[in-house]
Amino acid sequence: MNPFPHDIFTEPSGVDPDTLANLGPLRRLAGRWEAHKGIDINPKADAPERREFIERIAFDAIDPQTNGPQLLYGLRYHIHITTKEEDITFHEQVGYWLWEPATGLVLQTLAIPRGQVALASGKAGADDDKLTLTATRGETQYGICSTAFLEYGFRTDSYSIDIEFDGDDAWSYDIRTMLLVHGRPDPFEHHDQNRLKRVAAGRPNPLKQILDRRAAASP
Repeated sequence: MNPFPHDIFTEPSGVDPDTLANLGPLRRLAGRWEAHKGIDINPKADAPERREFIERIAFDAIDPQTNGPQLLYGLRYHIHITTKEEDITFHEQVGYWLWEPATGLVLQTLAIPRGQVALASGKAGADDDKLTLTATRGETQYGICSTAFLEYGFRTDSYSIDIEFDGDDAWSYDIRTMLLVHGRPDPFEHHDQNRLKRVAAGRPNPLKQILDRRAAASP
């Protein structure tokens, strides 16, 4: 059964401009986060490598977004990871976390500067402490797209992320990415885990800041 309306053009009216107040389970992500003991298990030529890493993530509220009648609130994010051994970029990632209040849909878009993008999805309640999102290679709705070399050498067949909030100032994730490495018969589970702590609170989205300034300047 088609869950979408016949009218795909008319946007909702009376949209609340305050993103931070409408992020549902994502509201606790807004702000800046750090961790110094993340764990990455990745494939190498001889054997899997286990690395500890230092992670910093920024989540910034964006203005409400519409796809015709669909209304989304979200956060733009940037992940930067280094290691204790080398003060260089170990991993970098950008994208959006999005929440659709009307349906409980949670989305994560991700892009990494090695030629790969993905769109993962899940469902959650507004006050849930745990989130699970997945993406699968070959899907046209919530899928994974990679360069020709990555398809050949390190094909990504699936991606999943589990998030668990610990109050308002800490959260953890568990990421499992299934890879098919060239020349090897069995899939490899690329595994990442970390627990992050808040170092700065989130700021209102640009539209809300403008409206707040106007309200403060009014007589």
